[in-house]
Amino acid sequence: MGRLTTHVLDTALGRPASGLPIDLYRIEAEPVLLKSVLTNADGRVDGALLEGEALTAGVYELRFRAGDYLRGCGASLPEPLFLDVIPIRFGIAAPGEHYHVPLLLSPFGYATYRGS
Repeated sequence: MGRLTTHVLDTALGRPASGLPIDLYRIEAEPVLLKSVLTNADGRVDGALLEGEALTAGVYELRFRAGDYLRGCGASLPEPLFLDVIPIRFGIAAPGEHYHVPLLLSPFGYATYRGS
């Protein structure tokens, strides 16, 4: 059974990014919002974002609302923030597989990859 999962690590603080809002879209003629979630204390989402029959082939986008999280960390940051909303657009070609899309975050940079 295929599934889509994510997690966020705050590389500047060396810990999971707890309470970071994430929006999941399916990209069609216009983006369609499928789900909005918050990361838990472990920087993960409780359960899969999509799984089983809900995960179909196509193009998706995770929008990590990093600005909301970063402002809440109490660090002295410039306004406007360098990173606010981080969109990661990716394709699902084999919906029976596990797609894990993590975000490694700091106030001035980020990285992602297809995890397992």
